[in-house]
Amino acid sequence: MSLEQELLERSDATCELCGNTENLSLYEFQDFPGEASEASFIICSVCKEQLEEPEKVIPNHWRCLNDSMWSTVPAVQLTAYQMLTRLKSEGWPQDLLDMMYMEDELRAFAKSQMISEENRSVEVQHKDCNGAIIESGDTVVLTKDLNVKGSSLTAKRGTPVRRISLVHDNPEQIEGKVDGQQIVILTKFVKKV
Repeated sequence: MSLEQELLERSDATCELCGNTENLSLYEFQDFPGEASEASFIICSVCKEQLEEPEKVIPNHWRCLNDSMWSTVPAVQLTAYQMLTRLKSEGWPQDLLDMMYMEDELRAFAKSQMISEENRSVEVQHKDCNGAIIESGDTVVLTKDLNVKGSSLTAKRGTPVRRISLVHDNPEQIEGKVDGQQIVILTKFVKKV
């Protein structure tokens, strides 16, 4: 029996990350310490595309990791850990990471893989007007009056914006609610609290 057939049997012919049953293939980690069946799993084309092309990631798709992170397959745990870590600025993945259990050796391997990935692509950092790093969930204060485009709203200087979210592909923009309205704000006009 081939490795792929063995894994299809193990997974009941479903993606071991999201449970999809269409367009399945074998996904294998290179340099993984362990047997081939521990370093591989069955994946659907949707998950595979988002794993390999970070700019195509749809965060809500990965809510499936709430279940698959408990898999006994090391490669599935590794992938769940890496995706949750990549998405932790969304808020909800951090809760899952806090609950997730992994053997120490597997966690060390996951972190080493992510460090080499980070070295390949520099992470986007959001900084306020003073150069302080802003993270998702932070509270910021507006440093000047801002006219909100497409609205009659003027966000006044000194207004606190709580639980902001980051615009992932643009380090100069964040999102937050002002007077109940979700707006995009330039980081140069905010100060971290």
